[in-house]
This record gives sequence, C-alpha cells and structure tokens, in this order.
Amino acid sequence: MSDCAFCDIVNKKAQAQIIYQDELITAFRDAHPRAPVHLLIVPNRHIASCGELAPGDEPIVGHLLVKAAQLAAQEKLSSYRLVVNTGRGAGQSVFHLHFHLLGGRTFTWPPG
Repeated sequence: MSDCAFCDIVNKKAQAQIIYQDELITAFRDAHPRAPVHLLIVPNRHIASCGELAPGDEPIVGHLLVKAAQLAAQEKLSSYRLVVNTGRGAGQSVFHLHFHLLGGRTFTWPPG
C-alpha cells in the first residue's frame, strides 16, 4: 500500500530501528514507547487489521506469535503484554495489522 507507514518501514523506505525481519514479518521499536520495551511486530504483506485476516493467513499470524515470544525472551522479559487493536474505537491508528509487545514494567487490568 503506497501510503502506509508500516509498509514503508518493511520496505526500508522509512526509518525505524528494525530488530528482526524475515520473509513474513518485521519487528521494530516503537517510536513512541509506552513501556521500557515496546516493539511493533507486523506482517510484511499489508493487512489492514485483524478484521481483514483471511483463511490462509494462519502461517503469518502463527509465526508472528511464536516470534513475539522469542523477541520477549531476547529482550529478557519475564512477563509481557501482547496487544492488537482493531479499528479506531479500539485505538488502532495505523491501519496495517500490528502487535504491540510491551514489557519492562508492571501493567494493570483492565487496560485503559
């Protein structure tokens, strides 16, 4: 997608601190962190949100979740929160599916 900030990061047309990339996903540090560790993990293929996942996307999402656990371990997080917002009402501001991996502090429930 030509006007997607995360597609630009995946394709290295925009700056980000990429910490992992393979043929399916890219992980990078959030530019406006909400925790000491705040990573964004995105599929390389543009998918606007969870609401647009389709049959056949299971390998991408499964890989993303497995890699999230590996990245949490790499960041030495003993506990962490993995968040995905779907739609404006839930707080999604970039319409490219992304998971927030947050850690390094205590979180409360419910989230705000």
